Amino acid sequence: MPSLFERIGGKGGQIDRLANRLIWRFAGPRRQLETEVPLVSFTFDDVPDSALHQGAEILERHGVRGTFYIAGGLSGQVEPERVLIGPEGCRDLAERGHEVGCHTFSHRRVRDVPRAELPRDLDRNAAYLSAAGIARPPANFAFPYNSAWPPARAEFRRRFRSCRAAGETINRGRVDPLMLKAVEIRQPEQEARALTGWIDEVVRAPGWLVFFTHDIAARPTPYGCTPETFEHLVAHAVARGCTVLPVDQVLDRLGW
Repeated sequence: MPSLFERIGGKGGQIDRLANRLIWRFAGPRRQLETEVPLVSFTFDDVPDSALHQGAEILERHGVRGTFYIAGGLSGQVEPERVLIGPEGCRDLAERGHEVGCHTFSHRRVRDVPRAELPRDLDRNAAYLSAAGIARPPANFAFPYNSAWPPARAEFRRRFRSCRAAGETINRGRVDPLMLKAVEIRQPEQEARALTGWIDEVVRAPGWLVFFTHDIAARPTPYGCTPETFEHLVAHAVARGCTVLPVDQVLDRLGW
């Protein structure tokens, strides 16, 4: 018999928001996040080539690395405003010390993937990354469209150390590793530049601030920002004394 979540799993953003809220409020188990230093992670979804050529290079100029969540089914896809990286780009990121994570293979909302099909989809993405030269299976996951789905949690718990959604806040106190919260870097540009306020806040009261974005381009999509703004954020985090690490390294530091 379908679960309650499966019965209400129709189309629409309202369902996605409801599912996320229910997980954040009721799901567990949670871990205690204890840190005396402000932690920051910069992450990328889908990974357009501009995130590789601009985003990764900006991080490296400041001596830090990020997490790039790959959906193998988007490999090499050409869109009007962006081109998604292929296997060579994934391998390049890993060789330069960045973390390569999982974003499913099909890049569908998790609730739209039949439960029996989800393991095959995740296996397919792992195989894609392995064939691209990524030495270890991805340890961390980001939900496509930031849309979690409660019936899939057992599968994610079996495979990943963490899963990331949105949430627009800092991770502090009791935290669900399978539902990390993150702040989006997106348009309009002036609002993206003002996200330094989140960095100041995590310095004031240490926790783990996870940023996510997509393209880093002179003419960004609504879901990215310019190289100047991204460098502004990275430089501010470093200058304020934040420890900037990929997701997997933060989990190591927290002992999770």
